[in-house]
Amino acid sequence: MGEFFLLLIGALVVGAIVFGVAVLITGDDPGIEGDEPDGRAIPLPTSRPLGEVDVSQVRFDTVVRGYRMGQVDQAIRRAAYDIGYKEELIQVLEAEVKALREGRTEEADAFRDARQAAVSGATVAPVVPAPAVEAPADLVASGGDESADVLDSEDAAVSPSP
Repeated sequence: MGEFFLLLIGALVVGAIVFGVAVLITGDDPGIEGDEPDGRAIPLPTSRPLGEVDVSQVRFDTVVRGYRMGQVDQAIRRAAYDIGYKEELIQVLEAEVKALREGRTEEADAFRDARQAAVSGATVAPVVPAPAVEAPADLVASGGDESADVLDSEDAAVSPSP
């Protein structure tokens, strides 16, 4: 029984070698084709901030060995930039809310102006925080509801599009 398996393995090895030589001689092996793009790429938008739908709809050209590396690298850099931009915008919004809750309206106005200019694409002078000012006693007694109302009305009037 052992001799039969040894003979079978030998026959398979000889058959594989004969098949390989026959393919090389006849030239029927096309080899590895060039890495031409398939033309189905859908890049990320460059004219506006990214949204969830943009990232889920991005497509890259496929080649024999996978995706085009340049397209993938560009999309990752673009997404990283947008995430950083939105983190900075969140920090400015948080600073604006904090200033409004503490009753520092001039500082909150400066933050709002900087945020609006950043969203519209204009350049602004850096925001220098004003010295801390005590909140009015009536604002502290009411729990800061007035500042929340002011924030809601301003954010409703100027809401940046993603």
